[in-house]
Amino acid sequence: MRIIRLAMGVFMGANAIMMHDAFSGLLSVIFLFQALTNTGCCCAGSCGVALPKNNKAVETETIFEEIKKD
Repeated sequence: MRIIRLAMGVFMGANAIMMHDAFSGLLSVIFLFQALTNTGCCCAGSCGVALPKNNKAVETETIFEEIKKD
C-alpha cells in the first residue's frame, strides 16, 4: 500500500503542477504524507489488525466414551 500511495502522490503532484490545480496538489501531499509515514485511513492504527494478546495455545483433553451396540 505504501508504494501505491507513493505512486498516486507523485502522479497527482505532477498533474497538479502541469494543470496548476491546487486541489490535486493538496491530495498529492496527503498521499505522499501517508506513504512516507506509513499511515492510512482516518485514525492512527485504526486499520491495522490487532495482535493477539495471548499466544499460548489452549490445549484441552478430549474425552471419548465408548458406546457398544447390543
